[in-house]
Amino acid sequence: MLQQTRDQFIQLFNNTPVLVSSPGRINLIGEHTDYNDGFVLPAAIDKRIIYAVALNGTNKCNAYAAFNKEQVSFNLDAVKPTPGWINYLLGVVDQLQKRGYKVPGFDCVIAGDVPVGAGLSSSAAVEGGLIAALDHLMGYALSRMDMALIGQKAEHTFPGVQCGIMDQFANLHGKKDQVMLLDCRDLTYTYYPFNFPNQKIVLCNSMVHHSLASSEYNVRRQQCEAGVKILQAAYPQVQSLRDASMDMLEAVKDKLDNIVYKRCAYVIAEIARVQQACDYLQQGNLQEFGKLMYATHDGLSRLYEVSCPELDYLVELAQQRPEVAGARVMGGGFGGCTINLVQEDKVAEYATYIRDRYQQKFGKAPEIYVTSIEEGVQVQ
Repeated sequence: MLQQTRDQFIQLFNNTPVLVSSPGRINLIGEHTDYNDGFVLPAAIDKRIIYAVALNGTNKCNAYAAFNKEQVSFNLDAVKPTPGWINYLLGVVDQLQKRGYKVPGFDCVIAGDVPVGAGLSSSAAVEGGLIAALDHLMGYALSRMDMALIGQKAEHTFPGVQCGIMDQFANLHGKKDQVMLLDCRDLTYTYYPFNFPNQKIVLCNSMVHHSLASSEYNVRRQQCEAGVKILQAAYPQVQSLRDASMDMLEAVKDKLDNIVYKRCAYVIAEIARVQQACDYLQQGNLQEFGKLMYATHDGLSRLYEVSCPELDYLVELAQQRPEVAGARVMGGGFGGCTINLVQEDKVAEYATYIRDRYQQKFGKAPEIYVTSIEEGVQVQ
């Protein structure tokens, strides 16, 4: 894929590019906790966005997207939000300029195999890849965390999704065969080995495009903030749901809208589950880790209400199979993938079982990706 992207770039722009490999991510547990100052447990995977980039000596960016064969140009003096995939590039350029970094004209080809809309954070992969390429070409000397924060801010301002830091962090900090416990409050992180050689991470794509996710994501964020305000009135030390306990929540329940109560209950429980999950990883206790994943799905479906019938059915199917340690919806929700921990020698059998039953019920075949945990963004 790297060679193909390089060749395409040379053909289009007649120049020698820098190549960047920028991964999608999974999150084993800790969903919708990042913007509540909680913990997440992501990893970079072997599905990647590939960039070929070179400076062009002009004041324009010319970008070609291999996935839809579309070429777009924009002037670096007039960067403003524009609908479509180019918005992610514009957002990155805008953030670099706002921080005082000079962004000269550049050409790029973007390719890759991160499925869009599957909850694997193709957007963070697009952002992280471009930031890393420009950093390499211009010598900005940005730290990986700086890059992640620039990518997050780019997503907030141009596409308008008020995402937490997890996606960009995982994209830039990934290590092979390791998951990362990230504290979203102070951005400290610890690597934990995902040391289960007989297990595969299998993603089942519901083929429901999560078009609701952006608007509903922002609504969930507002509901959590509404809960924090009421908790704060009784407990001034509560700055975010990270600081709240279930006992505190129960004490103010009569002051909370029922929906806000449910959202807060899910987040408080999920923050505790992530910490418990790390203990199980250290103990090598896959079965208990998997039970926490099922508990997370139940909370995301009933309390946070970001699932859908297709995702719930995929998790129900997983629960019937002894070779699956755990499964849940992953990402923003309303579509996309479930993440499943499956015994390696049963993966093919499991994939057939899922495909057949899902097709029968919903009249469409789910895409199934067997992934591995790999390095974060790499410039070549």
